[in-house]
Amino acid sequence: MLLSPLLLPSAYAALNVVTTTPEFAAIAREVGGDFIKVVSLARGTEDPHFVDPKPSFIRLLNQADVLVEGGAELEVGWLPPLVENARNKRILAGAPGRIEMTRGIRLLEVSAGGIDRSQGDVHAAGNPHFALDPANGKIMAATLAEAFGRLDPGHAVKFTEQLARFNERLDRKLAAWTALMEPWRGTKVLTYHKSYEYFAARFGLEIVGQIEPKPGIEPSPTHIGSLITMLKAQGVKLVLMEPNRSRKTPEFVANAIGARVVVLPILVGGAEKATDYFTLFEFNLGEVVAALKGLR
Repeated sequence: MLLSPLLLPSAYAALNVVTTTPEFAAIAREVGGDFIKVVSLARGTEDPHFVDPKPSFIRLLNQADVLVEGGAELEVGWLPPLVENARNKRILAGAPGRIEMTRGIRLLEVSAGGIDRSQGDVHAAGNPHFALDPANGKIMAATLAEAFGRLDPGHAVKFTEQLARFNERLDRKLAAWTALMEPWRGTKVLTYHKSYEYFAARFGLEIVGQIEPKPGIEPSPTHIGSLITMLKAQGVKLVLMEPNRSRKTPEFVANAIGARVVVLPILVGGAEKATDYFTLFEFNLGEVVAALKGLR
């Protein structure tokens, strides 16, 4: 595809890459190396559905050669007005610099019919937390390498080489992580929000329900009471929750059923030790295994 000079980055300059969330930035660094400059708009401790817009975001987007977003309506509540105000043709929808990470991903929970607000914050396009399956990391990295090579053809070979190194390392890690979790396959867990479906599917955990009665809806005492009755019968061992949520209700439920609360970041930077894409999984899996061993 031929690119208009207005849509190309400056010759020999590192690509200015802005990502919506930190895990995309982490993968971009692995693939782009020294040939990109990357910054994430969201912090690892934030809820990626509800990021507080800042004036500095508009400046970053105005200067960006590339905007990497999750898609599947993850950022629909805050990103569009920022892009509009940035007035940057390089990152408009359909432009070469606008990269959606759902490309090539098999999304879970894609809606087969119409949805409305009575169903809560449902994502009709599918569950957007696909980055928590490390196998999807390879797909996302390939998407970025292809996009970076198209925008900076002079370094396309380097991007391909760095992609290969990332994939090789991720393959080794995924084999080790799968072996680590093998003794715990089939463990039943409760989650606060539908953030861990991909993580659970990859590592053999069985999600039996959520604390939220519907996505984004706070639970009522009646819902919690019914939930506890169901969970006792199911033999649930863990309650998984994001770092940005209150522990009060998860702790109450866990105490009632003899389970443990485990706080698992869904984004890079959501815990002090989760500094990149690899350590995000090292930390999360370590927390899960430690909690399960503690229940023995």
